[in-house]
Amino acid sequence: MAAHELPLERGTLHGHFSRDLPPVLSVEPGDSIRFETIESGWVLEPGRLYEPRDPELDAGHALLGPVEVRGARAGQTLEVRIDEVRVGGWGATPAGEPALIWALDADAGTGLDAAGRKVELSPFLGVLGMPPPEPGIHSTIPPRRWGGNLDCKELVAGSILYLPVPVDGALFSAGDGHARQGDGEVGGVAIECPLEHVELTLDLRDDLPLELPIARTADAWITFGLDESLDRAADSALEGMLELMGRELGLDRHDALALASVVVDLRVTQIVNGVRGVHAVLRDDAIRI
Repeated sequence: MAAHELPLERGTLHGHFSRDLPPVLSVEPGDSIRFETIESGWVLEPGRLYEPRDPELDAGHALLGPVEVRGARAGQTLEVRIDEVRVGGWGATPAGEPALIWALDADAGTGLDAAGRKVELSPFLGVLGMPPPEPGIHSTIPPRRWGGNLDCKELVAGSILYLPVPVDGALFSAGDGHARQGDGEVGGVAIECPLEHVELTLDLRDDLPLELPIARTADAWITFGLDESLDRAADSALEGMLELMGRELGLDRHDALALASVVVDLRVTQIVNGVRGVHAVLRDDAIRI
């Protein structure tokens, strides 16, 4: 297992998904990547944008990658272990005018806005994913079954995200640092921030075929539903959870549904990216045997 540094520079940044983007780094399954990010809107600091940018190719989130995972084949599952996420010194919540500007303290784990309001931080990457298998340029804004802009606040350090691999090589990208976000991301943004240090470990699974992402946190299983309809997204998240309960707990569908009605929580991941997200949560201590 090796650890690779992914430098923050023009050649490693992109603002769209495409299977045609050449990888900027190639790693073996089980290797780690370390990098820093700029704020997702290509902001270096309040009032100063990253340049140069292409108005078409860099229209979306500022992402690092793509990273090729050697031997990855479409149909496998990519395991993304989130080892460390450390915020930079500032963040912004541009949900209106003027934007809230935050001073972030990574060591204390707190953010302070100009009015003196303090919040505890829970940093995560909003975008973790791979390109659609179709050729062309694809927006970074809607989440897809291969990941991308999931905006799930549960994906903090210590969590593992599992994604269906859409293309050979995986071509994984990441970015969109959030210092803290509420479920729903109702204002369209979180505390958007640069990340001083991120470490991810990428691996492959042949024993976990998936239609949609799932995740493992320190104390729970999570399944995701994605659709333009919030109702259909909820249905997908529930269906994924019933399958997971069958696989992990050995339950038949009848018992899984009955128990899910008692112990599974459906949460709105986000409602602001065109495609709505819902995640179902099953805590480890919910069922005692």
